[in-house]
Amino acid sequence: MKKTMSQTLLTLILNGISILSLIFMTLCLYSYRNVNTKLNQANAERFDLTYNANRFMNGSSYLTNEVRAFASTGRQEHFDNYWNEVNTLQNRDKGVAAMQAIGITAAEQKMIDDMYALSNQLVPLEDEAMKNVQDGKRAAAIEYVYGEAYNASIAQINTLKEQFLATLEKRTSEQINNLEQASNQIRIRMILALVLVEIMLLFNILLVRLKVLRPVMTIKKQMAEISQGNLSAEFALTPDTSEIGSLVASIHETKRELKKYISDIDTTLTQMAHGNMDQTTGNDYRGEFLPIQRALGQILDSLNSALSQINQTSERVSGESDRMSTSAQSLADGATEQAAAVEELSASILEISKQVNSTSEDANNANKASEEAMTHLMLCNEKMEALRVAIEDISNSSRQIGGITKTIQDISLQTNILALNASVEAARAGEAGKGFAVVAGEVQSLANKSSESAKNISELIEKSIKQVQSGAALSVETMNALTQVISSGEQSAAMIGRIASFATQEAESLEQVTEGMNQISDVVQTNAATAEDSASSAQKLRRSAEELRIAVSKFQLR
Repeated sequence: MKKTMSQTLLTLILNGISILSLIFMTLCLYSYRNVNTKLNQANAERFDLTYNANRFMNGSSYLTNEVRAFASTGRQEHFDNYWNEVNTLQNRDKGVAAMQAIGITAAEQKMIDDMYALSNQLVPLEDEAMKNVQDGKRAAAIEYVYGEAYNASIAQINTLKEQFLATLEKRTSEQINNLEQASNQIRIRMILALVLVEIMLLFNILLVRLKVLRPVMTIKKQMAEISQGNLSAEFALTPDTSEIGSLVASIHETKRELKKYISDIDTTLTQMAHGNMDQTTGNDYRGEFLPIQRALGQILDSLNSALSQINQTSERVSGESDRMSTSAQSLADGATEQAAAVEELSASILEISKQVNSTSEDANNANKASEEAMTHLMLCNEKMEALRVAIEDISNSSRQIGGITKTIQDISLQTNILALNASVEAARAGEAGKGFAVVAGEVQSLANKSSESAKNISELIEKSIKQVQSGAALSVETMNALTQVISSGEQSAAMIGRIASFATQEAESLEQVTEGMNQISDVVQTNAATAEDSASSAQKLRRSAEELRIAVSKFQLR
């Protein structure tokens, strides 16, 4: 495989140079901002220094002008302006203080000190001139402020002013020029860095277009051909060690593998189409194609197993169809014999049905007779019940008569006791009581007869009660026996009714049996026809099984 620099490394280098250039440009921007800040500050300081230097110099000139104006005019306002400047405004001092705060050099400070010294030398002259003006000596005052000494000092001060301003201007200008040159250099470096970034971006764009986009478009077209199933389409890209080259190598490898798999599958399926099942799939399938290999193997195994089973089954079906044909023929013969037997049985059942119908009519007649007998027995039962009630009434009356007899015996006993008491009293009375004694004897005799008669009546009543009780018991037994007879009669009537019902049901069942036998006869005849058809179908099935066995034998199995 051809060695070449990877697109990633080349892109990384270009991007790295671009990033470093951007970082450098960022630093330049930061430096440019600082330089501009310093430049603005230098311009501001230059302005402030110039302003305060002029303020210092203008303050000195102002004092000179006010002294000369006061000497020339004698006007008080000039005098006041002078001292206002010296005592209140103090422009000279404030200007110097401001310049010192901003920053001045030692040489500049020496110039200021020299100017201060010269100015201080003029102060006595100015004081003297103002005193002369106040004293009315204006000519002397004018001599002082316009004299040679004063003018010489003023000239020296002006010379120092010019030197100071020139020095200050030169220094600040040089500082500003240096900062401007530094700013220009930073701008140039920024432009160069920006140009470098643009060049790197251009190279990056060309790299992406030539080394990435163009091969990617070719790969896209090739992948479209592969997605359409065209593995023989021309693919002009050659593999190398770059990322795109590795992708190209992967596509070439993919096409080779797919062609190999397709060739293997095509060969296997072609052999299967020609009946050759005794084969195996390749063992070099990889990745997601392993399920296809396993599926082909399973298909071959399943087809070999299924065809083997079909072959064996066809042989068994052939043998079973022969036996089925024989059995079906035997079934047809047996069905014909069953049809004849069913017809004879149907005739016998028809005769039995007639006899059962006759028995059913006799049972119905017996049922009617038993119902009439039950009606008479119920009447006898009612009469016996009335007889039992009458015997109970007689028994109750006999008991009442027994009570009356008891009462009579009690009365007879009491009468006998009264007769004895009357005899005792008659004996006590003597002759006077003889007649009463006879009466008492008769009464006692009557009481004894009454007692005896009551006793006899009581015996007769007791016999009658015993006989009545015996009759009542006999009537109860007779009634119980009659009840049993009635119960038995009811059971007999019920049994006769059930027999009549059963006979009727049997007659109906025999009719259903007769209909069923007719249906069985039809079914048996149908079965006979079906058995013949089954025999014919079994013969056809045997021939089909033989054809299936011959067809399966054409496959070459493992």
